[in-house]
Amino acid sequence: YCLLVSGGELFDRIVEKGFYTEKDASTLIRQVLDAVNYLHKMGIVHRDLKPENLLYFNPQDESKIMISDFGLSKMEGSGDVMSTACGTPGYVAPEVLAQKPYSKAVDCWSIGVIAYILLCGYPPFYDENDSKLFEQILKADYEFDAPYWDDISDSAKDFISSLMEKDPAKRYTCEQALRHPWIAGDTALCKNIHESVSRQIRKNFAKSKWRQAFNATAVVRHMRRLQLGSSMGSSMDCSLLMRFSVTAPATPCSLASAAASPATGAELSRPHPSAVPAPVLTGTK
Repeated sequence: YCLLVSGGELFDRIVEKGFYTEKDASTLIRQVLDAVNYLHKMGIVHRDLKPENLLYFNPQDESKIMISDFGLSKMEGSGDVMSTACGTPGYVAPEVLAQKPYSKAVDCWSIGVIAYILLCGYPPFYDENDSKLFEQILKADYEFDAPYWDDISDSAKDFISSLMEKDPAKRYTCEQALRHPWIAGDTALCKNIHESVSRQIRKNFAKSKWRQAFNATAVVRHMRRLQLGSSMGSSMDCSLLMRFSVTAPATPCSLASAAASPATGAELSRPHPSAVPAPVLTGTK
């Protein structure tokens, strides 16, 4: 069944706040982990978790978070091996881009990316050149940049690193993440970080940005050329090769519901974290 939610999007609510802390972010992520853990126990992999798909149930301050848009979701263990390169650029796990068979661990990676953004306001991976962007993701090459992370606890960074682990076999599951001290304990700081986080969110996540789902089959071919050392392939912009689709506007559905399939034909627009240098590279089913 479908459920009408009226509380608005996650980023909008954060920007509108006057006070926002690590503890607030921890509480938000715990709700997401609880919901995704339930999905995983039911054998459902969302495959497109991102802040835009996290909606508040109602406008009240105590409103719960709802997960929406199940257009790319998949039942795990149904006999088919998940291998389709799908998701949203910036949130997709390395094994998806590598076109390896993958599991529900891809959702846990995405939750790590969301947690990262909630604590600084900008994405962990960014480059003007799409091929370099995907190289960063494939290597799990991200940093906790100064000064934006100077006031964030080591516990929060450890939590994110446990979810944004390149090896899906070593990556935290939802159950493990729910037991982490940053979620289950009292290590999340109560210092107000609203000014810096909201400023970065306004810069990097305009209302119309990062709403596109994509099919990365062509990107996979391009990345293979990069791996083979093709100078022509490495100089190509992946945006010329990728086929995109925009998730059609729909009434957000409850955890047990699925949204309509995406429609095709839109060009990707990705935010530029203007105040943050790009990380330095260290080398369907």
